[in-house]
Amino acid sequence: MISKRMVDELNKQINREMYSAYLYMSMSAYSEYLGLKGFANWFMVQYQEEMEHAMRFYHYINDQGEQVKLMAIEEPLSAFESPLDMFEKTLAHEQFITKSINDLVDIAIEEKDHATNIFLQWFVTEQIEEEANDNDIISRLQRIGDNGNGLLMLDKELGARIFVSELAAE
Repeated sequence: MISKRMVDELNKQINREMYSAYLYMSMSAYSEYLGLKGFANWFMVQYQEEMEHAMRFYHYINDQGEQVKLMAIEEPLSAFESPLDMFEKTLAHEQFITKSINDLVDIAIEEKDHATNIFLQWFVTEQIEEEANDNDIISRLQRIGDNGNGLLMLDKELGARIFVSELAAE
């Protein structure tokens, strides 16, 4: 059985995941504005992944026979200094999400909620991948510096990213 505290915290995580999606949609829009369609694509795929993450929590709460409670989503940033700035902000945000997931795991362990703990392990692993991807792109952007050709090459590469539904595979 899942506690009220755990349900409340999972509902807050839905909000954080929705904000993540909203933030990445904003970054996609800003990338489009800059003419960096590959970056825009990368962030739009990220938006889609975050929406699926929110839905994982949504379905889990419902599967536990509890009520999903949606909250207002904070307005995301809409302008950035550079592509590097966007990815540094992306990494900082993913580190915040990692801490949020870890806090949820701590609550599940404290409450001996084994089902929720197992459910959350997918997110623990996912956050390792999220941060590694961000760090890789940050490193590459730092090496590129002011080299326009390098930025365009990375833009082309990021444009090849496609969304693969994680939920459909299960």
